Amino acid sequence: MTKKITGKTKLLGVIGYPVEHSLSPVMHNAALAQLVVGVGVSVSEREASPREDIAQLGLDYIYLPFPIEPQNLEVAIAGFAAVGVVGFSVTIPHKQAIIPLLSEITPIAQTIGAVNTVSRQNHKWVGTNTDIEGFIAPLQTTYKQDWSQKVAVILGNGGAARAVVAGCTQLGFAQIHVVGRNMQRLQEFRNSWSNSPLAEKFQVHQWEELPKLIPQANLLVNATPIGMYPKVDESPLSVEEIANLSTGAIAYDLIYIPKPTQFLHLAEKQGAIAIDGLEMLVQQGVAALKIWLNQENLPVEVMRQALQNHLGLGK
Repeated sequence: MTKKITGKTKLLGVIGYPVEHSLSPVMHNAALAQLVVGVGVSVSEREASPREDIAQLGLDYIYLPFPIEPQNLEVAIAGFAAVGVVGFSVTIPHKQAIIPLLSEITPIAQTIGAVNTVSRQNHKWVGTNTDIEGFIAPLQTTYKQDWSQKVAVILGNGGAARAVVAGCTQLGFAQIHVVGRNMQRLQEFRNSWSNSPLAEKFQVHQWEELPKLIPQANLLVNATPIGMYPKVDESPLSVEEIANLSTGAIAYDLIYIPKPTQFLHLAEKQGAIAIDGLEMLVQQGVAALKIWLNQENLPVEVMRQALQNHLGLGK
């Protein structure tokens, strides 16, 4: 079934460069199609009904990818306002560059210094960050426990690690350790939080300190791109390093292709609980849709299944 688009169809989307590989359109359009059905209009009724009837539901949306080169960001955002875009996701390389172009950013986006979701409110652009919600979702539900006595070890000190630090802080971890290979970049990472209340919540370490950190880890997070397609045989940690991970610890990889990553494969062999990045992708998308649509009951399973089908993962 092909979605019919009219002048009443509201626009959502994702901006990035490049953006053609983004999976956001897959899950968001699956959810938007389901929401029309879910408010009392069956698929057959929808096909037979005038578009005006569906538009009155307020759920006539389409989600599109927008490849925007960095030098065109400002004019693109002005253009979005001109054509009535309702909201959009933000991915690399615009998560920080977009901040000066927004009228307002939420405290959580200010805290981590990056925006991944923008909405149009009262003729103004408002930015927030749902990556944190996406990251902590499985740790609050499926693997829920008292984190106040737990230790988190985060591999990597790039943009992805920022949301992980904020998420671990929100969960109340007793200790948060960020590990990187370049001391200068580690210090820059730490200094970038100097005006944030999170500044005292975590410590930074060089890679050589991992042997003493991994045995302490209740949560070990790969926030590096190591192991991402096409270099699927790589892992940020060696077999010997992961061997020090406690049985029952959680290994969390923000990468979702391949499934499992080599990092998670090795961690599971060690007796760890594995979480991959697909659920984070789904949950940050759910949080964004709640903002754009002002709807709480969203078809999360439809979004998850759409991604799994698209990636050939099945159930």
